[in-house]
Amino acid sequence: MKSNFLTIKATVLLLCTGILCGCSAPPIPHEVSSIESQEKELWSEGGDLYIPGEYKNYLAAFKGIRKHFYVEKAKFVWFRNYDPVRAEIRDLYKSGEELRRHLREEKAGRSDTLNRKFSRLRDRISNFKRLASLVNEGRFSRKDITRAEVLLSEADGFYSKGLYLDAEKKVETAFIVTDSVLERISPVISRYTNGPQIKKWRDWVDKTIKESRGNRGYAIVVYKIDRSLTLYREGRPYKSYPVGLGLNGTGNKLHAGDRATPEGRYRIVRKLPGSRFYKALLINYPNEEDRRRFIAAKRNGALPERTRIGGLVEIHGGGQEIMTYGCIAMEDSQIEELYNLVDTGTPVTIVGTVDHENGIHAILKEIKS
Repeated sequence: MKSNFLTIKATVLLLCTGILCGCSAPPIPHEVSSIESQEKELWSEGGDLYIPGEYKNYLAAFKGIRKHFYVEKAKFVWFRNYDPVRAEIRDLYKSGEELRRHLREEKAGRSDTLNRKFSRLRDRISNFKRLASLVNEGRFSRKDITRAEVLLSEADGFYSKGLYLDAEKKVETAFIVTDSVLERISPVISRYTNGPQIKKWRDWVDKTIKESRGNRGYAIVVYKIDRSLTLYREGRPYKSYPVGLGLNGTGNKLHAGDRATPEGRYRIVRKLPGSRFYKALLINYPNEEDRRRFIAAKRNGALPERTRIGGLVEIHGGGQEIMTYGCIAMEDSQIEELYNLVDTGTPVTIVGTVDHENGIHAILKEIKS
């Protein structure tokens, strides 16, 4: 009992001595607030995202210092010594400022990279729009191109907020989507970059022009890639008209319902003055080559047994912007003119292109550059 009383008395005496001598607790280092602010700023600027390794080391040191500070603060006031903590804080603050500089450099680099990717993606989408339009590709490609545009817009929104990682994810997804467009239409566009195929088309046109020259008559050549119909007279170009094709017009027609426009050497077999599309010139599709190809496709299992080859392919009016089931569409005034110039028996040759450096080839070069 006496021992406890002496302990209390000693404590009171120490307190009184401290008060009488004017001693007070050492002040909390002002550096503590500066290091806490620095840590919050580094986190808010994305240190954990853009420089995760360095930020993790910084955060571990920060937590160690904070623990040291609270240990010191928990001591009896006259036994506290904040000098070691101050030294640790100063060193970490210096490291934190270097970290901040590195973080901002990293973000600036990502910003520059994103700007370049944005530019490439915009060009890519623009080229794919042109390409899809050129090959008359259907709704799936248009849907994917629209999706890529939406992703680009979302990426731009993230970029404007400084959320570069989110923007990068959207951009990379958009590139994947555009790649799927190229994959989908590659069977079509490969025909327009195939040397032997183009040579075959050119031979057809040369023979048709030679026939026009030989019989001193008219001949019609349709160039799918250019969406144009050229009327030759005596082997020379006489008139040229813009035309529309089938929904899958740039593909070669194989069977009924594929909405492709046929390719080959044909003739006008009938003139129809009362067509549902103003006036029309019926051609002899399918010819013998078309039939052989159709039979081979069924034999090889490429077509179901009940598939029909189709027919009734015309050059008709109704406007070049209408999407046909495989026919060649013209403006009414132009089919009127053509209708009055040609007779049954006039050669009609339909090809993809005769030019190796055609529009599809040029766009593909831009996409791959």
